[in-house]
Amino acid sequence: MAEYIESDILELKEKFTDTICKEIVAFLNSDGGQIIIGVKDSGEIVGVKNVDETLRKLSDVITMQIEPNPQDEVRSELKFENGKTLVFLNISKGSRHIYCQKKYGFSSNGCLIRIGTTCREMTPEQIRIRYERNFIDDEYMIKKKSSRSDLSFRELKIYYAEKGFHLSDNSIEANLNLRNKDGEYNLLAELLADRNNIPLVFVKFNGIDKSAISERNDYGYGCILSVYDKLKTRIQAENICISDTAVRPRKDTCLFDYDCVNEAVLNALVHNDWTITEPQISMFSDRIEIFSHGGLPHGMTKQQFYDGISHPRNATLMRIFLNMGLTEHTGHGIPKIISRYGKEVFDINDNYIRCVIPFDKNVVEANKNVGMNVGMNVGLNVGLNKTERKILSLLIENANSTAEFLSAQIGVTKRTIERTLAELQKKGKIERIGSRRDGSWRVF
Repeated sequence: MAEYIESDILELKEKFTDTICKEIVAFLNSDGGQIIIGVKDSGEIVGVKNVDETLRKLSDVITMQIEPNPQDEVRSELKFENGKTLVFLNISKGSRHIYCQKKYGFSSNGCLIRIGTTCREMTPEQIRIRYERNFIDDEYMIKKKSSRSDLSFRELKIYYAEKGFHLSDNSIEANLNLRNKDGEYNLLAELLADRNNIPLVFVKFNGIDKSAISERNDYGYGCILSVYDKLKTRIQAENICISDTAVRPRKDTCLFDYDCVNEAVLNALVHNDWTITEPQISMFSDRIEIFSHGGLPHGMTKQQFYDGISHPRNATLMRIFLNMGLTEHTGHGIPKIISRYGKEVFDINDNYIRCVIPFDKNVVEANKNVGMNVGMNVGLNVGLNKTERKILSLLIENANSTAEFLSAQIGVTKRTIERTLAELQKKGKIERIGSRRDGSWRVF
């Protein structure tokens, strides 16, 4: 007769209980192990009385209560000892980096690990590291082939150099997983390349519906970090403010909360399903809408989304934005929006997430006489002349604009453009990224 003693790879259960779910998860997150049902902790064999019912409950746990599905890692079998039936669950080390009890999600309550003869909760840092590895291995952006093979990453290297990381072409491709298993550039590489085939449109409409477009600008077809910079500058420019000088200190009221809109844009860029199409940003007379594709990442609930639990669809892209200091891993973005505008600003569907930020009615009313499509924010243009304002507007549209192009568009000499660009640099309104010949402009 076999003698059973609990260990780091063996768990004894007198009968089926709901704790079996966490025991399975703990073994999956460790080096695997075995659960025997029908044996007391002391090793005494008592057998399983209702075998069919026990097997049914185990099947429900394995197929319905654990994320991701571990069916390939868990195998059950029946054994007979002393005339009694035992149920053996043989659990392999998980093929994925992390598993959880679905009802708790990827939290410390949901993610457990086997230490000795007990199950211990994983720390948030352990969960984050394992979770990111999960997606780095299987992330669709890394697997999907780019639509172009002629990709370069000059702008990306400049961004990293500004943060103190000096990477060669080979090291940046390897470190950021820019090629798939076949050695071809992937979708992530295309998003980060200097030139690509991916648009990103900012549309302004007259009124509260889409019946009439007043302006359409495409900030895409380039490195997503530069695209984000252009979008951020444009959003700042649209955020009209009014001031109440009758009170001290002066009270400024803006069209919208810039930080909230910025968080919504970042969330859309990082979590969008880029295999479908790009996110969309639309501005109406009473609101701004940020629309991303793909809905919630697999396994994430609406409540987890509202609570700010980090569950990135594109973990590697998220890591790049983190490296650049453009976003954080604190998960505060969505709760920040909710605290300011409420949950109702989010429309969450299986196929998309829409964030609708309403405009301040007082600011809308105050600007009716001059119209909502005022273009550049007055606050950004203090101390600027007409030519400087026009140049800023054009550079927001196209960061690669040359002096010759600006000269033709504005109707002044190239020398005037060059002097004005130098003056804007002194004022801290623009910055040159890269060389005079091959670089681009960043607008602040």
